[in-house]
Amino acid sequence: MTPDRRPAHEHHARVDLPQWMRNPTPKRRSPARYVDDLIERSPALRTARRAMWRRRDRARWSETHPHLVAVLSFIVAAVLGTALVTAAYYVLALATSGDY
Repeated sequence: MTPDRRPAHEHHARVDLPQWMRNPTPKRRSPARYVDDLIERSPALRTARRAMWRRRDRARWSETHPHLVAVLSFIVAAVLGTALVTAAYYVLALATSGDY
């Protein structure tokens, strides 16, 4: 018995699982799995994959400076938006004046 007066372990009734749950069919091999096996067999491709994984796991500049990136993103979006609206007005002015 445990200190709080419960039995230490209670046995549950055995459950008979259906055959398809006890021995499931193996998963079909997808094209991605074949490419994965090809990469793992080639040392050069395996090294390139590992290098890509290491590069992807590094901290990005935008993650280390989120406030600065937010301000710069706002400025870029404002400049591009202004340029697009100005270009649309210019095209509209050309179309209405007939000087195109």
